[in-house]
Amino acid sequence: MPTRSTVILGTGSYAPERILSNEDLAHMVDTSDEWIRTRTGIRERRIAAPDEAPSDMGVRAAQRALDDAGVRPAEIDLLIVATVTPDMPMPACACIIQHKLGVPTTAACFDLNAACSGFVYSLDTACAMLTSGRYRKALVIGVEKLSAVLDWQDRTTCVLFGDGAGATVIGLSDEPNVGLIGTRLGTSGAEANLLYISHGGTRSPATTESIAARDHCIRMKGKEIFKLAVRAMDETARDILEQHGVRADQISLVIPHQANLRIIEAISQYLELPMERFFVNVDRYGNTSAASIPIALDEARRSGRIKAGDLTLLVAFGAGLTYGSALIRW
Repeated sequence: MPTRSTVILGTGSYAPERILSNEDLAHMVDTSDEWIRTRTGIRERRIAAPDEAPSDMGVRAAQRALDDAGVRPAEIDLLIVATVTPDMPMPACACIIQHKLGVPTTAACFDLNAACSGFVYSLDTACAMLTSGRYRKALVIGVEKLSAVLDWQDRTTCVLFGDGAGATVIGLSDEPNVGLIGTRLGTSGAEANLLYISHGGTRSPATTESIAARDHCIRMKGKEIFKLAVRAMDETARDILEQHGVRADQISLVIPHQANLRIIEAISQYLELPMERFFVNVDRYGNTSAASIPIALDEARRSGRIKAGDLTLLVAFGAGLTYGSALIRW
């Protein structure tokens, strides 16, 4: 039998109420609105409440995606959560969300850690599992509470990140040439030391000393990451287009990982596509890691930037270093 298409049936997103502006940060750390904006394009970001867990945010985004798709939680038999900041080391955040949403106990539920590339990795995983014929409808969530793992005295990282969640409901279709056309994933583990959290795992468990030294916070070598991010995103975007015989100018909208406006502008130049073809919301959310692309995808759909027949390119990079792209026809 011919392989059925995997299509996005609905999208949803959620952002915490609290807005932390650049001006607010200037009162917390040695920085300024001008310094942050000119280097990153970020103006503000959302910060989750102290008692607001990633599973709480994930449930809100997921419910909106389910409502958008007209799908009941009881119909979901696969739930994947892309995150580097789960509620706890175990069980998986997906298991907690499964219970809160009322997804059946017969569903497969697990977390996937590919950092900022997590949603693209999860999308590819879900679609592969659906086309296997063993699953019918998938819920893929990207959620992060990065504010909980930031060193608020380190201006090189604390100005960049924010909290939020995005979700998609994925199903099968007999209609040809729609849905996920293909993906291109990759990893360069040699650069794992450029963006990381050094302590808190089993290699370096938490100690009084490590907590005092803020070793459980994100550390990043910004200049190196910038160069690698541009190269990786450019290469994976070109690879997926070449693989499927698509010209860059045939892409209606590019939804890149929202890490830094300068990175997005560089990709625009390399692909020779105007910035008008790129969806950008990094100015309002900062870098929300695995939640970045699904939040942008939901906003793009709801604002009318995506229409039936359009080709959309997703492209991301993240700690690992991981990178990936996905091509979707609506």
